[in-house]
Amino acid sequence: MKLTDFKFEIDHFNVPDEPAEPRDSSRLMVLDREDKSIKHEKFSDIHKYLNKGDVVVYNNTKVFPAKLKGKKEKTEADIEVFLLRELQPENMLWDVLVEPARKIRIGNKLYFGEDLMAEVVDNTTSRGRTIRFLYEGPNQDLYERLDEIGDMPLPPYIEREPKDSDKENYQTIFAKERGAVAAPTAGMHFTPELVEKLEKKGVDFVPVTLHIGWGTFRPVEVEDLTKHRMDSENYYISKESSDRINEALKSKKNKVVACGTSAVRVIETSVMASGMSKPGTGWTDKFIYPDYNFKITEAIITNFHRPESTLLMLAAAFGGFEYIKEAYKEAVKEDYRFFSFGDAMLIL
Repeated sequence: MKLTDFKFEIDHFNVPDEPAEPRDSSRLMVLDREDKSIKHEKFSDIHKYLNKGDVVVYNNTKVFPAKLKGKKEKTEADIEVFLLRELQPENMLWDVLVEPARKIRIGNKLYFGEDLMAEVVDNTTSRGRTIRFLYEGPNQDLYERLDEIGDMPLPPYIEREPKDSDKENYQTIFAKERGAVAAPTAGMHFTPELVEKLEKKGVDFVPVTLHIGWGTFRPVEVEDLTKHRMDSENYYISKESSDRINEALKSKKNKVVACGTSAVRVIETSVMASGMSKPGTGWTDKFIYPDYNFKITEAIITNFHRPESTLLMLAAAFGGFEYIKEAYKEAVKEDYRFFSFGDAMLIL
């Protein structure tokens, strides 16, 4: 398939800039790949489609306040630094994006208040730099300081400025492992009460970790999808999680339900030659698009994604291109909410 196949002609997307309240009051479109049906539910009704012994695999990554505003040494010019990933915790080295990039060079010192400074030590891309924080104290104190002064990295299509409430709102209830600059938004529809209800039914919730990078918003720029390269992202799947996934696969009657495209990428990266999952940690740049052969994933919970995005391509690979395209038309007709704070679909 080609990039232009995913350029849906849609006049208007309903794009909220806040999550539904309560979270599980968002809408849920249920797609059945066998009969090609489309049903409209509330997310809280997802319990009707999950059974005892099913496994919901969720991403427990935590978004951190990655946008810092500061000053450049000497000139006192305003700057913005976007923390992409931590390279060496022991040396406080980070990969970042900087604005205005043309004025920030190797050797420059950047100030973020009286007690926090960083030095530019390398160039990586036209806007990319490597910086070293010059901070007296342990890393944990640095993280706490960044949490205090940083803004949450809202998606580029959210036009308002970040606010303090985003540190909670742009986060799932599963958020535990700090490291993402974008939320695994399929998990944002769950509430503690809904999880408890499903667990009482016998549904298992199994964590994996994938620290979603800013590349999730990077547009695909090649028409031939085989030539697109995903940014690598750090992932982890424990032996306990892997074993529980394999139990469900072996049972033949239980579903492995991936909560979000990031969870799909972790479990599909973990596949052994036997078709089972294996524990491990590392970096994945797995790009899933039609006609990918899914080895582990048996159902997906996902949001409604941007045209031409790798997230939409993954959903189309699982649900079928024409079926997903029809579902998106139905979503627009029924005024579903799109993107990060939007509604969800369950593809069975």
